[in-house]
Amino acid sequence: MPFYQQLFTKRTLQKLVPYFFIGTTLLILIFNDVFGDEDGYVVFSLLFFTGMTIWMIWWLIVQIKSIVRLKREKKQVELMHLKSQVNPHFFFNLLNMLYGLVDQDPAKAQQVILQLSDMMRYSIYEGQNDWVSLGDEITYLENYMELHRMRYHKQIDIRFEVDVEDKTVQLMPLLFIILVENAFKHGVEKLRKDAFVQIRLKASRKHIDFSIENNFDVEQVSEKAGIGLTNLKQRLELAYFDRHELEIDPPHADIYRIRLSLSL
Repeated sequence: MPFYQQLFTKRTLQKLVPYFFIGTTLLILIFNDVFGDEDGYVVFSLLFFTGMTIWMIWWLIVQIKSIVRLKREKKQVELMHLKSQVNPHFFFNLLNMLYGLVDQDPAKAQQVILQLSDMMRYSIYEGQNDWVSLGDEITYLENYMELHRMRYHKQIDIRFEVDVEDKTVQLMPLLFIILVENAFKHGVEKLRKDAFVQIRLKASRKHIDFSIENNFDVEQVSEKAGIGLTNLKQRLELAYFDRHELEIDPPHADIYRIRLSLSL
């Protein structure tokens, strides 16, 4: 670009405007003593300061928009980073199970591989989207629980009650799976018998209510919040801010309950 064109680019002009106003203001103050209160000079001064005020308002608006844009971009980066941390524990455990299952039951291993492939595809591709349908999330949870039924060699009482008005409503992906995964990781895996997980999902077009209840081994309770739950809280703050409610009941006997409410 020639030098004379560079002088008149939008960015260059924006940088020069403050210097123009400062210089003109100094000239007005200097020549005010020379010309006094002549009508033309007064009108020019009023027009000039009006223009400067309008420019300052415009400049503030531009700066505010820039700050909002940067915050939005930072929020998207943080969400992408948090989404990439979802579910590693579950996938690693299933791969270990498949290693032993290939020789013992090839047909079952093939079924697990297909379901695991579908889940990984959803987690990697759909899970990186800003929004997904509630119906897709429900299918993902159902596949997750079905794979757990095949994985364990013990009786597990898994109940998933769904009452949904419209499965096409949109929500952030991979929110509920964190709570479900915790129920299996800290409850089902630690118990030798009588393990149960009860999940209830009720949704309208404006509101989603998700609750989960499971039993656990009281001797293996950790006071420290897990990575998954911390991840969930951060994602909810970024995406839903004042439109969510996460209730974690204090453990009662050997029962653990969590409720997540979202306003759409």
